[in-house]
Amino acid sequence: MRLFIIAILIVAVDQFTKYLITTMMEMNQSIVIINNFLYITYVQNPGAAFGMLPYQTIFFVVITALVIFFIIYYYRMLTDDHKWLRIALALQLGGASGNLIDRVARNGYVIDFINFTIWPPVFNLADSALVIGIGIFLIAFWQDPGLRSERN
Repeated sequence: MRLFIIAILIVAVDQFTKYLITTMMEMNQSIVIINNFLYITYVQNPGAAFGMLPYQTIFFVVITALVIFFIIYYYRMLTDDHKWLRIALALQLGGASGNLIDRVARNGYVIDFINFTIWPPVFNLADSALVIGIGIFLIAFWQDPGLRSERN
């Protein structure tokens, strides 16, 4: 149940911020948050990270649906003592779902708006949840004593 609560919260905040961006900004408009460091920049991304594979909507929808299925499947296999792995999967589920909603509802593209000048691609909260979730998953997977003994 926690999986869905965390995922729904991520999707809600992600979709709300994208709603604000699309209703309050013009395409490619940029607002300075911290000069020469952080901007809010409204872009539509028809591809994956760094704009790779643009306009491959069916591919992204199918892959994301499969990823969501495997996240839920793997989550259900974990016991409660795998707390950090479960949190990581919930973050990934929320992030994947947020971007899937965009791809389906917005004719194949996602709304991106977080723009750090030190990191070239513009991204969104769903992307952030995915990356943080993957990072936590990798750390937890390698440090979890229960999984370590299962691997050996």
